[in-house]
Amino acid sequence: MLFRFCSFKIYLSFTLIVLLAGCQVDNSPLPILGERDITEKTVNGEVVSDTIYYTIPDFNFTNQYGKAVTPATFEGKIYVSDFFFTSCPTICPTVKAQMRRIYDKYQSDDRLLLVSHTLDPKRDNVEKLLDYTQKLQLEGDKWQFVTGEKEALYDMAHAYFISAMEDADEPGGITHSGKIILADRQKRIRAFADGTDAKQVTQLLKDIDKLLDEEF
Repeated sequence: MLFRFCSFKIYLSFTLIVLLAGCQVDNSPLPILGERDITEKTVNGEVVSDTIYYTIPDFNFTNQYGKAVTPATFEGKIYVSDFFFTSCPTICPTVKAQMRRIYDKYQSDDRLLLVSHTLDPKRDNVEKLLDYTQKLQLEGDKWQFVTGEKEALYDMAHAYFISAMEDADEPGGITHSGKIILADRQKRIRAFADGTDAKQVTQLLKDIDKLLDEEF
């Protein structure tokens, strides 16, 4: 009888430990991705180290409404980015469906914006982008679709660590990554997901929630 009682107590203790472990919340901040530099400066006679994190460089594009899109557009907000082109016959529709999940979840949350950069500015002018967004039944400035100078757009893709290049042998003439990138209010990259993988985007949604809690 005593053995059975002790075994029951051990079972309860083990169950409680498992339940508590399952209830623990990971409060650690998202990592800051990319290269970083360490600088030193003298403060009150002491040498202090300071970390300079990689940030997305400045940009100046035009959205589907013909308005300028610059870092000021995203001031005070976190944002999600991807790269595409409207005539893309391969991964873009899948990635856009995953971006739509993000849009739908945070549509009424003004702390977050989305931006999609075309990699085919020759064909994806303002009118084409507006038509594209209308077909997606999107309105307002929540989700920016931008075009601009070709070199600047490809440089921006590389700044997000996204591979992109023209390739006549590829369907649509352009090969590119389907990554979706999450940036914080300081334009630092904090997380990313393969936009063709729904499970990775589900994790990215959790990362967005974590970053919103961290930043606001």
